[in-house]
Amino acid sequence: MASSSRVDMDPDVARRLFEEGATLVLLGVPQGTEFGIDCKSWQVGPRFRGVKMIPPGLHFVNYCSVNPPSCGGEIGPKTGLFLSLKPRDILLANWDPKEEDLDFSASQNEEEVSRIRANLQDLDPYLGPYPYEVMRKWVSLTDHLSEELANSLQPLSGVVRAYSDVVPEVEFRHTEDRAQQPRNDTACQTMREGLDRLPKMKHREGTQLRFSVIPEKTYPPGATPAQITQCSLDFTYALESVLDKNHQQKPLNLLGELQFAFVIFLMGNAYEGFEHWKRLLSLLCRAEAAMQKHKELYLGLIAVLYHQLGEIPPDFFVDIVSQNNFLTSTLQDFFQFASGPGVDAALRKRAEKFKAHLTKKFSWDFDADMDDCAPVVVDLPEGFTVD
Repeated sequence: MASSSRVDMDPDVARRLFEEGATLVLLGVPQGTEFGIDCKSWQVGPRFRGVKMIPPGLHFVNYCSVNPPSCGGEIGPKTGLFLSLKPRDILLANWDPKEEDLDFSASQNEEEVSRIRANLQDLDPYLGPYPYEVMRKWVSLTDHLSEELANSLQPLSGVVRAYSDVVPEVEFRHTEDRAQQPRNDTACQTMREGLDRLPKMKHREGTQLRFSVIPEKTYPPGATPAQITQCSLDFTYALESVLDKNHQQKPLNLLGELQFAFVIFLMGNAYEGFEHWKRLLSLLCRAEAAMQKHKELYLGLIAVLYHQLGEIPPDFFVDIVSQNNFLTSTLQDFFQFASGPGVDAALRKRAEKFKAHLTKKFSWDFDADMDDCAPVVVDLPEGFTVD
């Protein structure tokens, strides 16, 4: 790996990891490839053959190919996968130059893995040590994310890609299929017309993330106008629907799903993870009645957000066009609901401390009047009109 600053490891910890840590052997990875594990990434050097002394447990490996400077130095899209490693595990992968991807199928070859294990001492100088200084951060970002939950959320292929792997819904193998498509021999009159001419796409089988489905309507079927209004202000019905369908036995797994979405976005560049993270957060923060029922879920949510927001620049959530900070508006509702009379005293106190922490760290104002976000009326100069 490229050289980087490291925090000196306690000798006892180093010895234990040397004896019990897992090893990730990666053969044929081109020099300059960007490789990361958990919260650390590097551009690998010519001697790189993998990572050693990996603490047992769940880890997120991510990588992307990089063209040499002579070819422009462009960085390819990231690929990531969750690995659950046991003590003294050896996981083997070979770089596929054609696909520019790691092929982990070699790990299924017991004879090959046994050969690697027998020669591990010779391979040791080519293995970079796990960046132990990020271990505490990694655990804090994934403490609700189990191997079972990660496996249920990631694609069936086991690989998370930064881009959606899509294929046409219709393959157009036959002339009649192509004949039914809109003709492209005339200019489009509108953007909608242009979009309609594009072939309809779908995820390639096995590549779609398997997140909980968040209902588009926040109210139950057959709801009265009064119920629709109430459920549009308080998302408890929608939240309970998600919990009942996906995490009925373990409601705190919803926090694990929130962490999964955050990790694949932050470390895997998967924008779909960010979008799901926002939707889940909005659902949790705007469920007033649920805060009174699920104390542990919301105490956990505060801890999860505390660690996640420590990894993001304060202006990240600001929309360049509207200057509207998604996070401050969402948390403003959360803090308002958390201060209600029916909320557990411990949760209310924890929310107040979290609010003070964010206000001090990011200078976010959660007490601003929402009317301040109303459109500004501008007086036009005489003689100017707006159609």
